Amino acid sequence: MRARQRTIAGLLALSVMLAPAGAPAQDYPSRPIRVLTSVGPGGTGDLFIRSLGEELHRRLGQPLIVEPRPGGGFLIAGRACAEASPDGYAICMLTGETLSYNRFLYRQLPYDPDRDFAPITNLFFNTQALVVNADLKVRSVDDLVALAKAKPKSLSYVAPSLPHQLFLEGLNRERGIDLVRVPFRGGAEATAGILSDATPIAFFGLANFMSYLREGSMTGLLVDGAARSPLFPAIPTLAEFGYRGALTRVYFGLLGPAAMPRPMIERLRSTIAAIVDDATFREQQLISRALEPIADRPEEFAQFLKADRELARRVVELSGEQPR
Repeated sequence: MRARQRTIAGLLALSVMLAPAGAPAQDYPSRPIRVLTSVGPGGTGDLFIRSLGEELHRRLGQPLIVEPRPGGGFLIAGRACAEASPDGYAICMLTGETLSYNRFLYRQLPYDPDRDFAPITNLFFNTQALVVNADLKVRSVDDLVALAKAKPKSLSYVAPSLPHQLFLEGLNRERGIDLVRVPFRGGAEATAGILSDATPIAFFGLANFMSYLREGSMTGLLVDGAARSPLFPAIPTLAEFGYRGALTRVYFGLLGPAAMPRPMIERLRSTIAAIVDDATFREQQLISRALEPIADRPEEFAQFLKADRELARRVVELSGEQPR
């Protein structure tokens, strides 16, 4: 009897060893997938992942359950993702703060950006725009510089991202002006500050400003994309302005815990790519929200992260920020 049991056990083990590599993804997903996000409800990333989840539900038959983990300098979401089960039913939507910048801004991290995550796809770039209150009567960066010289120490700005702060502080040094940076306390408050003229200059997400740019209460001076936004083609890019400084883009990437099976990664990525390639979804959920579609392959996303981390290192070094 025992010999027979050993034989059966051996045959079962052999059958597992000989199972095709794609077997784990054959009926994946068979239950809802949790997506841990580093942003709170209602923001650009949250709205997008919920729209994407609806399409994934239609195509894969299982819902995407969004679990926001904001706060803590984007460390909370990074840790939650690193510690999640790598079974394909917990994935993560993370930003450059978690994936690139925090390793240079904190002495200790509760996760390892290089080893704890499995890239699935970079979803999109979030176009950032330099805008001003239209009452300033400036139409270009040169106009803004001239106004700053005429009214020293009277103009302030908000810019939550280090590379965009570097651009404006570099403008101060190179043009001999004194734009004053004030703390960023969220998109809604910053937008109100522009409109009230309390803080009339800002450099952050274009999606926050679109209605005001269209109605004329704000003026766009620059965008940080590789090309002009199709929504506001009259606004030039940083590169067109001549800026060659260190710049990282704002992006939202989809990743899994490090040991997530490759067949599941491929199934998710290929389905997402098909959704992003759909003209209606692309226009309504990305282009119209000033988001630049990507949906690249895992290997391409991994290479992007490698380059982004090196750029982040340079940005932090140039900014003078010290790890805390």
